[in-house]
Amino acid sequence: MSVTTTAGARLRAAGGGANRWVVLVVLCVSLLFVALDATVLHVAVPAVTEDLRPSGVELLWVVDAYPLICASLLILFGTLGDRVGRRRVLLIGYGLFGAASAVAAFAPTPEVLIGARALLGVGGAMIMPATLSILRDVFPDRRERAMAIGIWTAVAAIGAATGPVLGGFLVEHFWWGSVFLINIPLMALILPVGRWLLPESRGSADGPWDVLGALMAAAGVLGVVLGVKRLGAGDQVLDAGTLGPLLAGAALLAVFVRRQRRREHPLIDMQMFTRAAFSSSVGCIILAMLALVGLELIAVQYLQLVLGLSPLETGLRLLPLTFAAMAAGATGSYTLHRVGPRRMVGWGFVLTAASVLLLTVMGQHDRPWLLTAAFVLLGFGLQTTLFGAYESMLSEAPAHQAGGAAAIGETSYQLGAGMGIALLGSVMNAAYAPAVTALSGVPDRASAAAAHSLGEAYQIADTLGGPAGHALRTTARHSFVHGLHVTLLVSAGLLLVGALAALKLPRMMESAVDKCPRQRLPEVSIPAGREPAEAAGSGRTAH
Repeated sequence: MSVTTTAGARLRAAGGGANRWVVLVVLCVSLLFVALDATVLHVAVPAVTEDLRPSGVELLWVVDAYPLICASLLILFGTLGDRVGRRRVLLIGYGLFGAASAVAAFAPTPEVLIGARALLGVGGAMIMPATLSILRDVFPDRRERAMAIGIWTAVAAIGAATGPVLGGFLVEHFWWGSVFLINIPLMALILPVGRWLLPESRGSADGPWDVLGALMAAAGVLGVVLGVKRLGAGDQVLDAGTLGPLLAGAALLAVFVRRQRRREHPLIDMQMFTRAAFSSSVGCIILAMLALVGLELIAVQYLQLVLGLSPLETGLRLLPLTFAAMAAGATGSYTLHRVGPRRMVGWGFVLTAASVLLLTVMGQHDRPWLLTAAFVLLGFGLQTTLFGAYESMLSEAPAHQAGGAAAIGETSYQLGAGMGIALLGSVMNAAYAPAVTALSGVPDRASAAAAHSLGEAYQIADTLGGPAGHALRTTARHSFVHGLHVTLLVSAGLLLVGALAALKLPRMMESAVDKCPRQRLPEVSIPAGREPAEAAGSGRTAH
């Protein structure tokens, strides 16, 4: 890769070694609002439900569209940045992210909000791979790069922690659309600053850009998840609206894999997946995020709709989870060196499963200390798992394929988050709906609508009033808690599957960063994908 623009030259001339830390600040601000947007909407879900009246599937799409679209397009925009310049793609992503935030803030219907969230996902897909690629360019020394990635991780944790609290404050004092407006001041600041300070960089342009393959992968992922969502909404497997997307998505993904194996210059080298440690690491990342994000969304609804907490109080209740994740990230290198990736990832999964099972004790009444303890264990266990899985994945990839391995890790992270909301949300709906629809004394149309979500059940109960309304509210509340317990048990099972998958990871692994002598590498052009794979752990954090 090369750093070539006049902005980069100005920085080198102005600050010597200090310039790269200025660039890191800009990149961290970029990550900050992407991390904020991943969590800030969670506490606003009940307010969105009350105002826009989305169906159960639409509500899932409101939250799920952003991570799903982002995951689908990471490979496309990552390779596009190699050709046309990563800073250029990054700046376009800034502009799109800001514009989509403005549309989302004033969305009049669920469909408009879903579309705006999808555009936010496009912007996020343009931002994330570009920031990591530029960071690698400006930190050629592996020790400095490890420190930079550690700072990057901390910023992600801060953004994730700030999101629910800031979102809760805004919803409580303004309206739900204000959670998106916080992106616009950040964009107004970062866009001109990034244009002036960030260096341009490009990767190797060997071989044609397989845009058809990237679009094929994106369409395949979308088809599979759409089918899963329809199943979660109660559709039958053989329904055309469910079976069609599932089959089409699976077929497109199969053709994509075959295409990549045959191409001389593939977007993704599928040979990496033949390594047991690499494929197991990817699977562990997906399972960890699948369990975390889906549970977080359901937990927010539980805190607000069952326990009756305000949005701000809900955000504060979620802080222990993120702070514990920050602690796990700060101690991750030490833990990895002491116990190795197999034990680190495996026991991280076991600790997380134990915390999830502890949450099944929660019922109709608030138990703040129990909830805090479970959230602390959950955040620490999941971040420990993610750190070890990322490190193992990057170390198992050949040095010349480090860039592709990082793209796979980012895609796995985002895809796991999107699938988590879809899968666990579907389990939740399946366990919640039967008791509500079978309630006697309530009109069939009202009970069918109440089965979509607990928030909608409360609205219908208020409209009905009298004994019928009281019965609907009570039944829906108890059914939601029952569905929460079922979902927690399913999540714990998935986490234990992850612990078994971790058995294929290496028992011990020395960090290449610790062994690498501290030296300043000359600033030369290096072909993309040829830099050594750093064992720096995850650039992501549980939130």
